[in-house]
Amino acid sequence: MSEAPEKSARYHQGMATRRSVLGNGYVDQAQQSKTAFDEPFQDLITEAAWGHVWSRPQWSKRERSMVTIALLAALGQDDEVAMHVRATRNTGASREDILEALLHVAIYAGVPAANHAIKIAKGVFNEMDAAEHSEEGK
Repeated sequence: MSEAPEKSARYHQGMATRRSVLGNGYVDQAQQSKTAFDEPFQDLITEAAWGHVWSRPQWSKRERSMVTIALLAALGQDDEVAMHVRATRNTGASREDILEALLHVAIYAGVPAANHAIKIAKGVFNEMDAAEHSEEGK
């Protein structure tokens, strides 16, 4: 049986960026739940999405966050929309930024897609607010 190949520099950069955007808890959970079956996929998204695209200096994480949410909303990727809305606490994208992105979705991808994504974002923001208030009460 061969040993696992050494991870590339792009992978390590991607993992650092992924952690900075999604948070250690989310990434740790994804790492713990991966199997031999999906490890190649996890490596691919870590290198390509996080190590190459999200790590490029031309756009800020805030800008990438807004564009990503708009694209995911347009594609109807509900779980990914929710995940990236949660990540806004790390990217600097404000609720107003997300609303502006979803207004673009309404015009360019359709009102139903934007309407559904707005419902998702509102739910995530409510969860985030509740968690913040419970932390303040401790």
